[in-house]
Amino acid sequence: MRHLTQAEDARLAALTASNASVALLEITKTGHGKSIMDATAPLRRLLAEAGLHDYSAQAQGQDAKARLPAVIHHEGVGRATKASLYRPSSKDGDPRIWFDGLKEAASPGDILALLPFEGTLHVINLSALDERALGPRSGHSAAGLLARVLDATSAIPRELLGKLREIAAAGPLPSVIEAPADTAVGRTLEAALGIGMNASKAPDYKGIELKSFRRRAASKQVRKTLFAQVPDWSASKMKSSGEILAAFGYERGGVLKLYCQVEATRRNPQGLMLRLDADADRLWENSDIPAHGDFAAWPLARLKDRLLEKHAETFWVGATQIVREGRESFQLVDVTHTRRPVASQFDILIEQGVISMDHLVKRRPNGSVSEKGPLFKIEASALPLLFPPPVHYSLA
Repeated sequence: MRHLTQAEDARLAALTASNASVALLEITKTGHGKSIMDATAPLRRLLAEAGLHDYSAQAQGQDAKARLPAVIHHEGVGRATKASLYRPSSKDGDPRIWFDGLKEAASPGDILALLPFEGTLHVINLSALDERALGPRSGHSAAGLLARVLDATSAIPRELLGKLREIAAAGPLPSVIEAPADTAVGRTLEAALGIGMNASKAPDYKGIELKSFRRRAASKQVRKTLFAQVPDWSASKMKSSGEILAAFGYERGGVLKLYCQVEATRRNPQGLMLRLDADADRLWENSDIPAHGDFAAWPLARLKDRLLEKHAETFWVGATQIVREGRESFQLVDVTHTRRPVASQFDILIEQGVISMDHLVKRRPNGSVSEKGPLFKIEASALPLLFPPPVHYSLA
């Protein structure tokens, strides 16, 4: 897809600010003429998440074609229509989509935002939309849609914010972990909310991810964890965390460890750095030892998927630390609320060293290897570079 214009960017930002989850499609000249568009991976994922359609379960051929209710927002009016979703019999059956009546509302080269809501797929032409159409008093059908989306998607965040304010008002929370630990504040907050420990990668509270941290002076803010993701071992020279530990680990207190930060702008003391290969859509971890070179690989598409899975909506909860007789307590003080990150920014922030990766791997006394990462983290001050404008709340 081509780069968005400044005006299209502004209209997309308005959709994002209204909590709308969208996928973008560009209408090619050929597609416009043949009434056909590729259903891209982001669109397929969005439709599946919304429960509207699962292309992976759809057979090829006209007999398996699906029809969904749709609305095309054009010239201030929402016109009801139908979307056709199918996989042709030819070749690999690459997923396709089209909307009845779309040619009258869009031209070749236009960028469409597709927004699923309440069982209907809405089409908004970002290229042809009037500058003021998305304003709250515009009367445009798209503006009315966004108001309904915002209202529908705000109920759970309001519920969670209310619970956090109740917890904060009750005073400091004694840590559920006896000794100070990095995970103590998060575990303690989850316990206060009645969220049990589990190994799921799904968001914590009704679709909202919780990220808790000790509130420090701005100059001392630590990086924030985005997600954990192991390399694609099948595409990597090294085939396990144990092999990486053996090659680059160091002894501390009789334990072989590799606890280190790795970024793309410089090598760390172990001689490791990240290398982005945009042409191959891959992120490499690289060693300055020629025999190792590029030794671990992550598909960029997978990293972006993990980012979107984990942070469709996130509450970043800040807490002050209180220590009495060696035992921690936490006073909740504020929340930063972010929604759906701009995944296309991920590559740029990796290259700039704003997003980096931490190894947290060691060999246990019994010889087994423990891996808590690799963790992909972002500088605290850089959240606005990855997420649409966040909303800040005081819990006082």
